[in-house]
Amino acid sequence: MSAPHHDETAGDLADQLLRLTRRLNHAHRHNFAPVGVTPAQARLLRTVARCEAPPRMADLAEFLGVVPRQVTSLVDALEERGLVRRAADPSNRRVTRIELTEDGRTALKELRRARRSAAEELLAPLSRAQRDDLSGLLGLIDAGRHHD
Repeated sequence: MSAPHHDETAGDLADQLLRLTRRLNHAHRHNFAPVGVTPAQARLLRTVARCEAPPRMADLAEFLGVVPRQVTSLVDALEERGLVRRAADPSNRRVTRIELTEDGRTALKELRRARRSAAEELLAPLSRAQRDDLSGLLGLIDAGRHHD
């Protein structure tokens, strides 16, 4: 008899998480607009910045979990804005690597501020202890996906 209640609770939690995700995405779009990038473009910039060496397009597709042509579209748009550049790999001229430009680094700083602002807006009702609890719980959920 407890299984239906458990299923309802899981469904309710999933609905809450989806609503919060939508709110966060909306806040990101709103806060990213002045920088002139989409959330997907911002994610690509963050990914390039986290790489030890400029990544290949195929690496970016793998890191982002998307098909290569999506990366090409994102890079094209960011390159047009001067935030990234394509560069030949010095050890293999057939390989193209993606580098952040100085404008890209500046945009990333602005995006980090925008992300913090969006998160702060969403998390405003929570105390520091509640935020820590939420972070721990979300970390457990996220770690669980690696055990599929």
